[in-house]
Amino acid sequence: MKEPGRLTARPPLEQPDPGPPGLHPLGLGGDRDGLLYVPEGIEGDVPLVVALHGAGGSASSGIDGLRSVADRRGFIVLAPDSRGSTWDAIRGSFGPDSTFIDRALTHVLGRYPIDDKKIAIEGFSDGASYALSLGITNGDLFTTIVALSPGSAAAAASRGRPRVWISHGTGDPVLPIEGTSRKLAPALNRSGFHLRYTEFEGGHEAPEWLTTAAIEWWLGRDRDA
Repeated sequence: MKEPGRLTARPPLEQPDPGPPGLHPLGLGGDRDGLLYVPEGIEGDVPLVVALHGAGGSASSGIDGLRSVADRRGFIVLAPDSRGSTWDAIRGSFGPDSTFIDRALTHVLGRYPIDDKKIAIEGFSDGASYALSLGITNGDLFTTIVALSPGSAAAAASRGRPRVWISHGTGDPVLPIEGTSRKLAPALNRSGFHLRYTEFEGGHEAPEWLTTAAIEWWLGRDRDA
């Protein structure tokens, strides 16, 4: 029996030829589905980021924050919709959201040549909390976790040691930093994760410059990585 939150999707042994570029619906989930963004001109093994929206959001917000940097850096963005108003483990335990993300990943990995050493999971707010939870549970799939203003982490188990980026606004009124990232970051350090932790002057937000810095860190182009 599969453990809660464990994903089975993996790149196939024989990489497929690249599918079409552009913005595409996943076509897997009805009204709550998701989007896939593929830049023009990708070739070889391509990095992939799974982008998770905040509470009450949708796939489009996950795409919007990454589209321009995806064009510049040549990576694919998979942005699923949560099954409900937010991600399942935020209010309980892993369930239909992790199952849907597994289906979406299997769909993408079977259609594009993905670099299995460059698969990241990223999110903002509740999406950041879910990225931490699902990413730590599946650290043998995700090599990097990017959590922008997370509230918590509820991993079912720990697999592997993905690199973790956490950033948080010091004036966040929605998920105040004292009870969230300033507790999460030391806990991850104690557990032996390679952590980059950044505080910035701001509220509950993910500034474009900070998202770009996180992506550069993921791709290994940050000299201090």
